[in-house]
Order: sequence, then structure tokens, then C-alpha cells
Amino acid sequence: MPDRAPPAIEAQPLPYQDRLLPRTHDEIDLVVIHCTELPDLAMARAYGERVLYESGTGNSGHYYIDRDGRIVQYVALDRVAHQVSGFNPRSIGIELVNTGRYPHWWDSRHQAMDEPYPDAQIAALIDLLQYLCGTLPALAHIAGHEWLDTREEVASDDPERRVPRKRDPGPLFPWPRVLAAVPLQELRG
Repeated sequence: MPDRAPPAIEAQPLPYQDRLLPRTHDEIDLVVIHCTELPDLAMARAYGERVLYESGTGNSGHYYIDRDGRIVQYVALDRVAHQVSGFNPRSIGIELVNTGRYPHWWDSRHQAMDEPYPDAQIAALIDLLQYLCGTLPALAHIAGHEWLDTREEVASDDPERRVPRKRDPGPLFPWPRVLAAVPLQELRG
């Protein structure tokens, strides 16, 4: 697999990419699957460009995969993206465009994750994962964001209730299909 050609990836680095901490490829042993919980790639880009930290950086995955299978890279692999608390230095974040709970993330009445993942999107994800497995020597694990960040938030509609902070990629993500296609082991937090 090391001689395998990469899938088509559009490089669109975030403006602050060079301010993110550097790392080497052999430090990466984990891929974290996310969904954007936003309606489209343009809004995901706008959220990724927001500066949230004193370092002049924000939250973003490395790769974004649109519903039609188009892959865009916002952060180079040799940079640590802010995408999953506690696991950033060792992981790659892959975001799948999916509405998730948008726009009511913390409303206890709107916690369903009912948008299916299109075949083209999952095929592109598998292609990207297979490529990464063949090019990153230490890559061995895969996780859903919801497995690693199990914190809760106060529900926006009822301060007596709590809701999961992260639910992505959610119940409709085809884990059996993805796991059957790549030599990665599940990592749960």
C-alpha cells in the first residue's frame, strides 16, 4: 500500500495553519471520525476559520469530506489540529459534512442524529483511510468523536437536564463497513 496514489484531495489550508503545533508523521497513531453538525462545507469552513485561542488558532479537523465525496484538507498532517480534547497530538481529525443536531446542539428535544451518510461520502472516507494507513507508519487506531469526548452540557431547554457534548459521527455512521475496509482497531475513551 505505500506506493498507492492518494485520493483526490483539495488543499485549502486554514489561515492559522502555521501557528498550530508541529509534529512528525510517526507520532500519529489515531484517526478520529467526526461529523460537522453543520448544514454544509462552507459553514464548516467558516467555523474552522474562527480564532478561539491566544495562539491565534481555532477548532478544525484535518480533512473534510462533503456529501458528494469531495475531500478537502484544511490542516496539514504535520500540524496538530484542535479537534478532540485530550487526543490532538496523536490524531488526525476527519470531518464528514452532516447536519447532526444543527442548530439545536444542546436542546434535549433535538438530540437525534438522523441524516444518513451518502455512499459517495463513505467511499471517499474509506479511500482516504486506506491511503493514510499505507503512508503513516504508526497509524493503528480509529475512534468516533463521541467515544473519546463523553462530557455533557446543560441542556439549553431545561437546566435540570444534561445532553452529550459530542454525538458524532452518530448512530447512522456505518462502522461495520468502514472497519471491514481498513486495518485499524477501535479505540474507545
